[in-house]
Amino acid sequence: MAAPPHRNWDAIRARLPPTDKKDPASVARRHEIFKLFDPNGNGILSLAEVDKGCRDVLQLYEVFDCKPVIMRAFQAAKSANDKKNKAGSHRPDFIEFNEFRLLSVYLRQYFELWQMFDEIDSSDDRRITPDEFRRAVPRLAAWGVKITNPDASFREIDTNGGGVILFDEFADWALRKGLDLEDDDNFDDPALATLRKK
Repeated sequence: MAAPPHRNWDAIRARLPPTDKKDPASVARRHEIFKLFDPNGNGILSLAEVDKGCRDVLQLYEVFDCKPVIMRAFQAAKSANDKKNKAGSHRPDFIEFNEFRLLSVYLRQYFELWQMFDEIDSSDDRRITPDEFRRAVPRLAAWGVKITNPDASFREIDTNGGGVILFDEFADWALRKGLDLEDDDNFDDPALATLRKK
């Protein structure tokens, strides 16, 4: 298993919109970035606008190249406030400003999970086979989960029964298990609790 590329997590976090909920400077900065993501000024962001914003506004090329990361973060953020919004006020296929902070949190978290997934996926086909998973047991232990029965754990993660683990399946499992890269910035946010319960 190849060593993962070193990521400058502080630099990645610095380029993401700030995640502090109440700090006036952070809120103001999020507003500025949201406007740059929203070139037509309609107050909502499509997946394509978020994708383009990661590349052109934030210059997060590492994240831009990982489309599953953007897709998962977008899906999680756009549905986060469904229960809080009054009927008809929420546009469920878009990110509104009140979800933009969550988008930043989720982009950072799913990118960390992608680094783990990519390290296990030694064939680079965006699927983890049973053999790849077995070989990754020591890495998984370093990330915080001890696997005693790799075949049973593989079946638990492979929720669609396809015989391989896809990123969505790995991410859901890794969030529930609390996996954490050793060399990252030890980021945590209360909003991640929602993802861990799914």
